[in-house]
This record gives sequence, structure tokens and C-alpha cells, in this order.
Amino acid sequence: MTFALKTLIIALSLSSLSCAMAAEPTPAMNKKHAEAYTEYRQSVFQLIKSNMAPLGGMAKGAIAYDPQVMQTNGMRIEQLAAMLSDYLQVDTSKFDVSTEARPVIWDQFDDVQAKIADLKTAAVNLQSAAQTGDESLYKKAIGKVGASCKSCHDDYKE
Repeated sequence: MTFALKTLIIALSLSSLSCAMAAEPTPAMNKKHAEAYTEYRQSVFQLIKSNMAPLGGMAKGAIAYDPQVMQTNGMRIEQLAAMLSDYLQVDTSKFDVSTEARPVIWDQFDDVQAKIADLKTAAVNLQSAAQTGDESLYKKAIGKVGASCKSCHDDYKE
């Protein structure tokens, strides 16, 4: 990885982290608003899951490494993580909505935003690893994406 690419990754990570830390959750205005934002964030999570599935298969050796899939799915996960910040920013905990989010997610929102920044960074690193063509880097990069997802699930998913 070139110095310029490393510098860009660090700058993007710090920029994302500082922007994320500035955000505070806002309460849903009514039940319809809470239901809409719950649906939106669940849709984003489903899209992340669909992009993680082939990566997990590669990391487990169930399917062959495909640098193009890693590159594409890493880019998608990076973009979807940015959307999570938006859709998690609406606190739906005061309304009876079907969700797997623990209410504490909005009390510890700085941590949630930091975890989202970690996911973005891991997704960028996955894209970089895919571009190298070095299979020894692939599994580790995929593992970091999965670990960043798991860290949020462990703390904030029912």
C-alpha cells in the first residue's frame, strides 16, 4: 500500500470519526416516524448482510477468493455504513416498533458512531487488500469487517 493511499485512509477515517462524534440522536416525532426509520435501518442492515455473506464464505474457504467481489462489496459496505449513521440517529425507543435494537443504543450513541466509523475503515481496508492481489491479506481484511459488525451486534442488538 502506498504512502498516499495510507494517508488517504487515515484522513477519511478521522474525518468520518469526527463527523460521527458530532451527531446526537433525536427522538422520533411520532409512531409513524419511528416505524419508518426502523424500516429504513433494517433495510440497510439487510443490504450489509447480503454483502457480507459472500465475504464470509471466502474467509471460511467455502468459496474461492474473488478480489472483484471483495472490492465491490467493500465499497457497498462502506457506503451503507454511512447510511446507518443517518437512520440510527432517530431514537425510536419511545414507540412500540418491531426492532432488535436495544434502547441503550441511543444512550451510548458516541460509541455507536465510533463502531460505524470502524466498519467504514474496515471496508476501506478490505477494498485496499482486494486491490493488492495478495491472498494473504484477504482473510484478515474480511475478518476485520466481520469483527466490526459483531462488536455492534454484541452491544446493541437483542
